Amino acid sequence: MDHIVYLALGSNIGNRHTNLKMAISNLTPQMAVRKQSPVYETPPWGFKDQPAFLNQVVRVETYLKPEALLSHLKRLESALGRVSSFENGPRLIDIDILFFDDLVMDTPPLVIPHPRLHERAFVLVPLADLEPDLVHPVLHKSVTALLNNVDRSEIKLYKGKEK
Repeated sequence: MDHIVYLALGSNIGNRHTNLKMAISNLTPQMAVRKQSPVYETPPWGFKDQPAFLNQVVRVETYLKPEALLSHLKRLESALGRVSSFENGPRLIDIDILFFDDLVMDTPPLVIPHPRLHERAFVLVPLADLEPDLVHPVLHKSVTALLNNVDRSEIKLYKGKEK
């Protein structure tokens, strides 16, 4: 396993907590999960008329290169039952690459670091649980500094059980 990668996971359809757990358990063998943030319940982002999300960030190690990792994650989302919808719409599972080592890339299929992570409290809050001092390689700010610039008032630690 050569690369350190941070992945954001989200779900707002079905048993959201189980969806996150299933996604994490299916990351292997291509990835070794090294750390997991707590799970947070978060309001929808973008399209507001949909159920709340559960979000989590995991730190993994992988031998996959960025494009191969993206393809693998998209296949995994489909295998877990994700159906294409509209942008920012409801989804059973969403897995995004936040950081891949300290790589900076901007290609048609993939932008690393994730281009909007600095705007999203639902990503920054769990990421700060794992790596508060991690520095964004483009913005040159720590995760904590980025988090201080977003509204996190509606991000709540998830303690419940799914119905």
